[in-house]
Amino acid sequence: MYIDDAKGLAELVGQLKGSDFVAVDTEFMRERTYFARLCLIQIGNEDISAIIDPLAVDDLAPLGEILFDETILKVLHAGQQDLEIFYQLLGRVPSPIFDTQVAATLAGFQQQVGYGALVHDLSGVTLDKSDTFTDWAKRPLSNNQIEYALNDVRYLPGVYRALSESLVAAGRMEWLTSDFARMASEDSYRINPNVMWRRLKRLKSLNRRQLGVLQKVAGWRELEAQRRNIPRKWVVGDESLIEVARRTPADRSQLAAVRGVGDKLGKSSYDSLLTAIRAGLELAEEDLPLLERKPRLHNDTEGAVDLMAALVRVRAKEHDVAVPLLASRADLDRLAAGEREGNALLEGWRRGIVGEELVELLDGELALSLQGGELSVRRINGEES
Repeated sequence: MYIDDAKGLAELVGQLKGSDFVAVDTEFMRERTYFARLCLIQIGNEDISAIIDPLAVDDLAPLGEILFDETILKVLHAGQQDLEIFYQLLGRVPSPIFDTQVAATLAGFQQQVGYGALVHDLSGVTLDKSDTFTDWAKRPLSNNQIEYALNDVRYLPGVYRALSESLVAAGRMEWLTSDFARMASEDSYRINPNVMWRRLKRLKSLNRRQLGVLQKVAGWRELEAQRRNIPRKWVVGDESLIEVARRTPADRSQLAAVRGVGDKLGKSSYDSLLTAIRAGLELAEEDLPLLERKPRLHNDTEGAVDLMAALVRVRAKEHDVAVPLLASRADLDRLAAGEREGNALLEGWRRGIVGEELVELLDGELALSLQGGELSVRRINGEES
Protein backbone atom coordinates (compact mmCIF):
# COMPACT_ATOMS: atom_id res chain seq x y z
CA MET A 1 0.00 0.00 0.00
CA TYR A 2 1.46 3.35 -1.08
CA ILE A 3 -0.11 6.49 0.38
CA ASP A 4 0.47 9.75 -1.49
CA ASP A 5 -2.59 11.86 -0.70
CA ALA A 6 -4.65 13.03 2.27
CA LYS A 7 -7.55 10.70 1.50
CA GLY A 8 -5.31 7.63 1.50
CA LEU A 9 -3.70 8.72 4.78
CA ALA A 10 -7.09 9.17 6.44
CA GLU A 11 -8.18 5.69 5.28
CA LEU A 12 -4.94 4.13 6.54
CA VAL A 13 -5.28 5.80 9.95
CA GLY A 14 -8.82 4.43 10.18
CA GLN A 15 -7.60 0.93 9.40
CA LEU A 16 -4.81 1.08 12.00
CA LYS A 17 -6.99 2.40 14.81
CA GLY A 18 -7.62 -0.21 17.44
CA SER A 19 -4.39 -2.08 16.74
CA ASP A 20 -2.56 -3.49 19.75
CA PHE A 21 0.68 -2.35 18.15
CA VAL A 22 2.01 -0.87 14.93
CA ALA A 23 5.44 -1.29 13.36
CA VAL A 24 7.05 2.03 12.39
CA ASP A 25 10.14 2.96 10.39
CA THR A 26 11.36 5.90 8.32
CA GLU A 27 13.69 6.58 5.43
CA PHE A 28 15.46 9.93 5.52
CA MET A 29 18.49 11.81 4.25
CA ARG A 30 20.74 14.00 6.37
CA GLU A 31 24.08 14.36 4.63
CA ARG A 32 23.52 17.95 3.53
CA THR A 33 21.05 19.25 6.13
CA TYR A 34 20.85 19.93 9.85
CA PHE A 35 17.38 18.48 10.19
CA ALA A 36 16.73 15.07 8.69
CA ARG A 37 14.81 15.25 5.42
CA LEU A 38 12.00 12.75 5.85
CA CYS A 39 11.46 10.80 2.63
CA LEU A 40 9.26 7.85 3.62
CA ILE A 41 7.24 6.64 6.59
CA GLN A 42 6.59 2.91 6.79
CA ILE A 43 3.86 1.75 9.14
CA GLY A 44 1.76 -1.35 9.61
CA ASN A 45 0.41 -4.08 11.83
CA GLU A 46 0.15 -7.83 11.34
CA ASP A 47 -2.36 -7.38 8.50
CA ILE A 48 -1.28 -4.13 6.83
CA SER A 49 2.06 -2.83 5.56
CA ALA A 50 2.00 0.67 4.11
CA ILE A 51 4.27 3.45 2.90
CA ILE A 52 3.36 7.09 3.42
CA ASP A 53 5.09 9.53 1.06
CA PRO A 54 5.74 12.74 3.05
CA LEU A 55 6.99 14.46 -0.10
CA ALA A 56 3.48 14.08 -1.56
CA VAL A 57 1.27 14.29 1.54
CA ASP A 58 1.37 17.86 2.83
CA ASP A 59 -0.31 17.33 6.21
CA LEU A 60 0.89 14.39 8.27
CA ALA A 61 -0.94 15.49 11.43
CA PRO A 62 -3.62 12.74 11.10
CA LEU A 63 -0.85 10.18 11.67
CA GLY A 64 -0.65 11.51 15.22
CA GLU A 65 -3.90 9.65 15.96
CA ILE A 66 -1.83 6.46 15.79
CA LEU A 67 1.61 7.61 16.91
CA PHE A 68 0.34 9.38 20.04
CA ASP A 69 -2.39 6.92 20.99
CA GLU A 70 -1.29 5.55 24.36
CA THR A 71 -3.26 2.34 23.77
CA ILE A 72 -1.21 1.45 20.67
CA LEU A 73 2.37 0.27 21.14
CA LYS A 74 4.80 1.61 18.56
CA VAL A 75 7.39 -1.01 17.57
CA LEU A 76 10.66 0.21 16.04
CA HIS A 77 14.15 -1.12 15.39
CA ALA A 78 17.02 1.16 16.42
CA GLY A 79 14.38 3.86 16.52
CA GLN A 80 16.18 6.78 18.16
CA GLN A 81 16.45 8.79 14.93
CA ASP A 82 12.91 7.88 13.88
CA LEU A 83 11.60 9.25 17.18
CA GLU A 84 13.69 12.40 16.76
CA ILE A 85 12.20 12.95 13.30
CA PHE A 86 8.63 12.63 14.57
CA TYR A 87 9.42 15.02 17.43
CA GLN A 88 10.74 17.62 14.98
CA LEU A 89 7.89 17.03 12.55
CA LEU A 90 4.89 16.74 14.87
CA GLY A 91 6.18 18.28 18.10
CA ARG A 92 5.77 15.13 20.18
CA VAL A 93 7.51 11.80 20.65
CA PRO A 94 5.47 8.67 19.83
CA SER A 95 4.59 6.68 22.94
CA PRO A 96 4.56 3.98 24.21
CA ILE A 97 7.39 2.32 22.30
CA PHE A 98 9.20 -1.01 22.00
CA ASP A 99 12.61 -1.06 20.32
CA THR A 100 13.52 -4.50 18.99
CA GLN A 101 17.25 -3.75 18.89
CA VAL A 102 17.30 -2.86 22.59
CA ALA A 103 15.03 -5.79 23.48
CA ALA A 104 17.15 -8.25 21.50
CA THR A 105 20.15 -7.69 23.79
CA LEU A 106 18.10 -9.07 26.67
CA ALA A 107 17.08 -12.07 24.59
CA GLY A 108 20.60 -13.30 23.93
CA PHE A 109 21.50 -11.32 20.81
CA GLN A 110 24.63 -9.19 20.47
CA GLN A 111 24.44 -5.50 21.20
CA GLN A 112 23.18 -3.34 18.30
CA VAL A 113 22.10 -6.38 16.29
CA GLY A 114 20.87 -5.42 12.83
CA TYR A 115 17.27 -5.71 11.66
CA GLY A 116 18.19 -8.12 8.86
CA ALA A 117 19.98 -10.46 11.28
CA LEU A 118 17.00 -10.45 13.65
CA VAL A 119 14.53 -11.19 10.85
CA HIS A 120 16.72 -14.03 9.60
CA ASP A 121 17.20 -15.58 13.03
CA LEU A 122 13.60 -15.21 14.20
CA SER A 123 11.65 -15.55 10.92
CA GLY A 124 14.01 -17.47 8.65
CA VAL A 125 13.77 -14.76 5.97
CA THR A 126 16.83 -13.24 4.29
CA LEU A 127 16.16 -9.62 3.38
CA ASP A 128 17.52 -7.93 0.28
CA LYS A 129 19.67 -5.02 1.51
CA SER A 130 20.77 -3.75 -1.93
CA ASP A 131 18.88 -0.46 -1.50
CA THR A 132 20.40 0.44 1.87
CA PHE A 133 22.15 3.56 0.49
CA THR A 134 19.55 4.55 -2.07
CA ASP A 135 18.41 8.12 -2.79
CA TRP A 136 15.05 8.09 -1.00
CA ALA A 137 14.21 11.63 -2.08
CA LYS A 138 14.21 10.73 -5.77
CA ARG A 139 10.85 10.11 -7.39
CA PRO A 140 9.41 7.90 -8.71
CA LEU A 141 10.59 5.07 -6.48
CA SER A 142 11.32 1.76 -8.13
CA ASN A 143 9.43 -1.40 -7.23
CA ASN A 144 12.61 -2.70 -5.56
CA GLN A 145 12.84 0.42 -3.40
CA ILE A 146 9.20 0.12 -2.36
CA GLU A 147 9.61 -3.55 -1.46
CA TYR A 148 12.79 -2.80 0.48
CA ALA A 149 11.01 -0.09 2.47
CA LEU A 150 7.93 -2.24 3.12
CA ASN A 151 10.11 -5.08 4.39
CA ASP A 152 11.27 -2.81 7.21
CA VAL A 153 7.79 -3.05 8.76
CA ARG A 154 6.47 -6.21 7.10
CA TYR A 155 8.53 -8.52 9.35
CA LEU A 156 8.79 -6.27 12.39
CA PRO A 157 5.53 -7.54 13.97
CA GLY A 158 6.86 -11.11 13.86
CA VAL A 159 10.16 -10.03 15.39
CA TYR A 160 8.29 -8.16 18.12
CA ARG A 161 6.10 -11.18 18.88
CA ALA A 162 9.08 -13.54 19.11
CA LEU A 163 11.13 -11.20 21.31
CA SER A 164 8.26 -10.30 23.62
CA GLU A 165 7.33 -13.96 24.11
CA SER A 166 10.95 -14.78 24.92
CA LEU A 167 11.28 -11.88 27.35
CA VAL A 168 7.97 -12.60 29.09
CA ALA A 169 8.95 -16.25 29.50
CA ALA A 170 12.28 -15.17 31.01
CA GLY A 171 10.62 -12.58 33.25
CA ARG A 172 12.54 -9.76 31.59
CA MET A 173 9.89 -7.69 29.85
CA GLU A 174 9.64 -5.22 32.73
CA TRP A 175 13.40 -4.69 32.60
CA LEU A 176 12.88 -2.60 29.48
CA THR A 177 10.33 -0.19 30.94
CA SER A 178 12.78 2.48 32.11
CA ASP A 179 14.94 2.24 28.96
CA PHE A 180 11.92 2.71 26.68
CA ALA A 181 10.58 5.53 28.84
CA ARG A 182 13.89 7.38 28.38
CA MET A 183 13.76 6.81 24.62
CA ALA A 184 10.24 8.25 24.46
CA SER A 185 11.05 11.26 26.67
CA GLU A 186 10.97 14.61 24.90
CA ASP A 187 13.99 15.65 26.97
CA SER A 188 16.05 13.26 24.83
CA TYR A 189 15.28 15.26 21.68
CA ARG A 190 15.27 18.86 22.85
CA ILE A 191 18.34 20.67 21.59
CA ASN A 192 19.94 23.04 24.09
CA PRO A 193 22.46 25.27 22.27
CA ASN A 194 24.11 26.20 25.58
CA VAL A 195 25.48 22.69 26.14
CA MET A 196 26.72 21.93 22.63
CA TRP A 197 30.25 23.06 23.54
CA ARG A 198 30.65 19.94 25.70
CA ARG A 199 30.67 17.75 22.59
CA LEU A 200 33.88 19.30 21.29
CA LYS A 201 37.39 17.96 21.78
CA ARG A 202 40.46 19.65 23.27
CA LEU A 203 38.39 21.41 25.94
CA LYS A 204 41.14 20.98 28.51
CA SER A 205 43.35 23.30 26.47
CA LEU A 206 41.06 26.25 27.32
CA ASN A 207 40.77 28.24 30.53
CA ARG A 208 37.38 29.02 32.05
CA ARG A 209 37.01 32.39 30.31
CA GLN A 210 37.77 30.77 26.98
CA LEU A 211 35.27 28.04 27.80
CA GLY A 212 32.69 30.78 28.35
CA VAL A 213 33.42 32.12 24.88
CA LEU A 214 33.25 28.60 23.47
CA GLN A 215 29.86 28.05 25.09
CA LYS A 216 28.50 31.14 23.36
CA VAL A 217 30.05 30.55 19.94
CA ALA A 218 29.08 26.86 19.91
CA GLY A 219 25.53 27.88 20.78
CA TRP A 220 25.62 30.48 18.02
CA ARG A 221 26.78 27.84 15.53
CA GLU A 222 23.95 25.50 16.52
CA LEU A 223 21.30 28.15 15.96
CA GLU A 224 22.95 29.26 12.71
CA ALA A 225 23.02 25.68 11.43
CA GLN A 226 19.34 25.30 12.32
CA ARG A 227 18.45 28.58 10.63
CA ARG A 228 20.26 27.63 7.43
CA ASN A 229 19.40 23.92 7.77
CA ILE A 230 22.93 22.76 7.07
CA PRO A 231 25.29 20.50 9.07
CA ARG A 232 26.84 22.43 11.95
CA LYS A 233 30.38 21.82 10.68
CA TRP A 234 29.44 23.50 7.41
CA VAL A 235 28.94 26.73 9.37
CA VAL A 236 32.29 26.59 11.20
CA GLY A 237 34.36 23.50 11.93
CA ASP A 238 35.06 22.22 15.44
CA GLU A 239 38.76 23.07 15.35
CA SER A 240 38.00 26.59 14.18
CA LEU A 241 35.53 27.09 17.04
CA ILE A 242 38.15 26.04 19.56
CA GLU A 243 40.61 28.48 17.99
CA VAL A 244 38.04 31.30 18.06
CA ALA A 245 37.52 30.67 21.78
CA ARG A 246 41.28 30.66 22.35
CA ARG A 247 42.03 33.86 20.42
CA THR A 248 38.78 35.74 21.16
CA PRO A 249 39.01 37.92 17.99
CA ALA A 250 37.60 41.41 18.47
CA ASP A 251 36.83 42.46 14.88
CA ARG A 252 36.17 41.07 11.41
CA SER A 253 39.80 41.06 10.32
CA GLN A 254 40.93 39.12 13.39
CA LEU A 255 38.04 36.71 12.97
CA ALA A 256 38.82 36.13 9.30
CA ALA A 257 42.41 35.32 10.27
CA VAL A 258 41.29 32.24 12.18
CA ARG A 259 41.87 29.24 9.96
CA GLY A 260 38.63 27.77 8.63
CA VAL A 261 36.45 30.76 9.51
CA GLY A 262 37.03 32.94 6.47
CA ASP A 263 36.57 29.94 4.15
CA LYS A 264 33.12 28.97 5.42
CA LEU A 265 31.60 31.97 7.13
CA GLY A 266 29.74 34.48 5.00
CA LYS A 267 30.45 38.12 5.77
CA SER A 268 26.83 38.61 6.85
CA SER A 269 27.43 36.20 9.75
CA TYR A 270 30.62 37.82 11.03
CA ASP A 271 28.82 40.36 13.19
CA SER A 272 26.57 37.81 14.90
CA LEU A 273 29.57 35.59 15.68
CA LEU A 274 31.49 38.57 17.08
CA THR A 275 28.46 39.34 19.25
CA ALA A 276 28.58 35.77 20.59
CA ILE A 277 32.31 36.16 21.36
CA ARG A 278 31.65 39.37 23.31
CA ALA A 279 28.83 37.65 25.22
CA GLY A 280 31.29 34.99 26.35
CA LEU A 281 33.84 37.62 27.38
CA GLU A 282 31.20 39.47 29.38
CA LEU A 283 29.98 36.45 31.36
CA ALA A 284 30.17 36.93 35.10
CA GLU A 285 32.89 34.89 36.75
CA GLU A 286 30.38 32.73 38.60
CA ASP A 287 28.55 31.97 35.32
CA LEU A 288 31.58 30.63 33.49
CA PRO A 289 31.21 26.95 32.58
CA LEU A 290 33.17 24.21 34.30
CA LEU A 291 34.45 21.01 32.81
CA GLU A 292 32.91 17.92 34.32
CA ARG A 293 35.71 16.16 36.08
CA LYS A 294 35.89 12.43 35.83
CA PRO A 295 36.29 10.76 39.21
CA ARG A 296 39.98 10.62 40.07
CA LEU A 297 40.66 7.02 40.88
CA HIS A 298 43.41 6.06 43.27
CA ASN A 299 45.39 2.92 42.58
CA ASP A 300 43.27 0.91 45.01
CA THR A 301 40.09 2.30 43.41
CA GLU A 302 41.28 1.26 39.97
CA GLY A 303 41.75 -2.21 41.37
CA ALA A 304 38.19 -2.11 42.67
CA VAL A 305 36.93 -1.19 39.20
CA ASP A 306 38.80 -4.17 37.74
CA LEU A 307 37.12 -6.44 40.29
CA MET A 308 33.74 -4.88 39.54
CA ALA A 309 34.26 -5.40 35.81
CA ALA A 310 35.04 -9.07 36.46
CA LEU A 311 31.79 -9.46 38.42
CA VAL A 312 29.87 -7.73 35.63
CA ARG A 313 31.28 -10.19 33.07
CA VAL A 314 30.18 -13.11 35.26
CA ARG A 315 26.62 -11.82 35.59
CA ALA A 316 26.39 -10.76 31.94
CA LYS A 317 27.37 -14.27 30.82
CA GLU A 318 25.03 -15.85 33.34
CA HIS A 319 22.06 -13.76 32.18
CA ASP A 320 23.03 -13.77 28.49
CA VAL A 321 23.23 -9.98 28.36
CA ALA A 322 25.82 -7.92 26.49
CA VAL A 323 28.44 -6.54 28.92
CA PRO A 324 28.30 -2.91 27.62
CA LEU A 325 24.52 -2.92 27.99
CA LEU A 326 24.72 -4.13 31.57
CA ALA A 327 27.45 -1.77 32.79
CA SER A 328 29.58 0.91 31.16
CA ARG A 329 33.10 1.65 32.34
CA ALA A 330 32.01 5.19 33.21
CA ASP A 331 29.26 3.89 35.51
CA LEU A 332 31.75 1.55 37.21
CA ASP A 333 34.21 4.43 37.70
CA ARG A 334 31.50 6.60 39.24
CA LEU A 335 30.33 3.83 41.55
CA ALA A 336 33.89 3.09 42.68
CA ALA A 337 34.36 6.79 43.41
CA GLY A 338 31.31 6.75 45.67
CA GLU A 339 28.82 8.34 43.25
CA ARG A 340 25.68 6.27 43.72
CA GLU A 341 22.95 8.82 43.14
CA GLY A 342 21.61 8.59 39.58
CA ASN A 343 23.94 5.74 38.63
CA ALA A 344 22.28 3.48 36.04
CA LEU A 345 23.78 0.44 37.76
CA LEU A 346 21.59 1.09 40.78
CA GLU A 347 18.38 1.60 38.83
CA GLY A 348 15.86 -0.74 37.20
CA TRP A 349 16.83 -4.21 36.04
CA ARG A 350 20.58 -3.52 36.23
CA ARG A 351 20.32 -3.09 39.98
CA GLY A 352 18.86 -6.56 40.40
CA ILE A 353 21.32 -8.34 38.11
CA VAL A 354 24.55 -6.78 39.30
CA GLY A 355 24.12 -3.35 40.92
CA GLU A 356 23.40 -4.50 44.45
CA GLU A 357 26.23 -7.03 44.29
CA LEU A 358 28.65 -4.34 43.12
CA VAL A 359 27.79 -2.28 46.18
CA GLU A 360 28.31 -5.34 48.37
CA LEU A 361 31.64 -5.97 46.66
CA LEU A 362 32.76 -2.41 47.38
CA ASP A 363 31.54 -2.71 50.97
CA GLY A 364 33.62 -5.86 51.50
CA GLU A 365 30.64 -8.20 51.74
CA LEU A 366 31.44 -10.16 48.56
CA ALA A 367 34.63 -11.84 47.39
CA LEU A 368 35.76 -13.13 43.99
CA SER A 369 37.94 -16.18 43.56
CA LEU A 370 38.99 -18.69 40.91
CA GLN A 371 37.69 -22.23 41.20
CA GLY A 372 38.63 -24.68 38.48
CA GLY A 373 39.53 -21.82 36.16
CA GLU A 374 36.11 -20.20 36.60
CA LEU A 375 35.47 -16.98 38.48
CA SER A 376 33.36 -17.62 41.57
CA VAL A 377 31.38 -15.09 43.60
CA ARG A 378 30.84 -15.74 47.30
CA ARG A 379 29.75 -13.82 50.32
CA ILE A 380 32.29 -13.21 53.05
CA ASN A 381 30.24 -15.42 55.35
CA GLY A 382 30.97 -18.28 52.95
CA GLU A 383 27.70 -18.48 50.99
CA GLU A 384 27.83 -18.79 47.21
CA SER A 385 26.23 -15.87 45.43
